[in-house]
Amino acid sequence: MNSASTMGEFLRARRSGLSPDVVSLPSIGGRRRVSGLRREEIAQLAGVSVDYYTRMEQGRVANPSDAVLDALARALRLDAEETRHLHRLARPQSSARRTARRRTVPQTVRPMLRRLLDELVDVPAVIRGRRMDVLAWNDAACALFGDFAELDPADRNIARMTFLNPESRRLYADWTACARENVAYLHMEAGLHPDDPQLAGLIGELSMKSEDFRRWWAQHPVQDGTSGIKRFHHPVAGELTLEYETLRAAGDPSQALLMYAAEPGSPSHDALRLLLAWAVPEAACAPEASSRSGFDTRRAEEL
Repeated sequence: MNSASTMGEFLRARRSGLSPDVVSLPSIGGRRRVSGLRREEIAQLAGVSVDYYTRMEQGRVANPSDAVLDALARALRLDAEETRHLHRLARPQSSARRTARRRTVPQTVRPMLRRLLDELVDVPAVIRGRRMDVLAWNDAACALFGDFAELDPADRNIARMTFLNPESRRLYADWTACARENVAYLHMEAGLHPDDPQLAGLIGELSMKSEDFRRWWAQHPVQDGTSGIKRFHHPVAGELTLEYETLRAAGDPSQALLMYAAEPGSPSHDALRLLLAWAVPEAACAPEASSRSGFDTRRAEEL
């Protein structure tokens, strides 16, 4: 993934999503032939020359200053995460070196995250690793999402499951919103780790196999998505509305514990309790794992 060209694509995508009315800018010139703002309008808003901004979109500016990047972020109405993403794309060298060094080391579940997962008997939870891989899970997560142990290790990936498994479209009531969140998260990952070949392979695979992914990837959304609400059409429990929260490991931010819970006293809370009472005692999500943690030691070795 070439960060210079990716930065240009990101700038063009954000520019095409703005109009003079949104930014309170008088229209320059006559009838518009393309959607969004013109390059000269963004340059005017950011206080840079049209030639300089054009070269940035073409990936021909090697080291733009923080002041220029921040001015462009304001001109393009970027939020905080998108602004950080723009800075990462502009200066990928240091993160790329760290990425190349770190990717050679197999990823294993952090002991504290595993202990927390072991304790979450009544809360569906998974440990997400690099590239949205599912590193570990508990029985409650199997009851909600399906048996991860039945999947090939390479398929235990949230984005791959969302876009390539037809069951996901039936499970998620807001499938489009969930899928777009995955795209935005992978864009953030690509900005952090531009030289990760496995991430590039995942993005390439999803682009080839999913028209939805390919279309949304071209829009360059960026979002971390650490908390929110997801609605499910569960085949056993019926309609479920669950809040999710992300606990990221301080020593390794590439690992995170994702937990799902219903509001106490709500119909979803009662339905989830019934689902877990029915499924968890009989579940065997991973033959080698305890029935409480669902941790697959072979998966850790493969990663």
